[in-house]
Amino acid sequence: MGWNTGINFGLFGSGSEAMRWALILLALVISAGLGVWAWRAAGWRVPVSAGLVIGGALGNVWDRVQFGAVADFLNMSCCGIQNPYTFNIADVAIFIGAFGLILFGGADKEA
Repeated sequence: MGWNTGINFGLFGSGSEAMRWALILLALVISAGLGVWAWRAAGWRVPVSAGLVIGGALGNVWDRVQFGAVADFLNMSCCGIQNPYTFNIADVAIFIGAFGLILFGGADKEA
């Protein structure tokens, strides 16, 4: 398990309190914007995708507020392949939700 003070792959991980609170604020602002988008969207695909991103982002916000960093505990090293990066379930939800928003976010009408 590792503690990530930055974003994906430890980017912007200075460990400073200012960066911690900046990342918290950024996640909350993005979550609010996605919430508005999801509320206005037709159908269910954009709201579900946005909900995954929002849920993952708020999970990571919780870790940052409570522990000062995000707890990353999953690693995909296997079969002689070493992966130096770790992640968590919230990151998986963010990735899947962002992929859904890319696929379905531009659709004007539900298919």
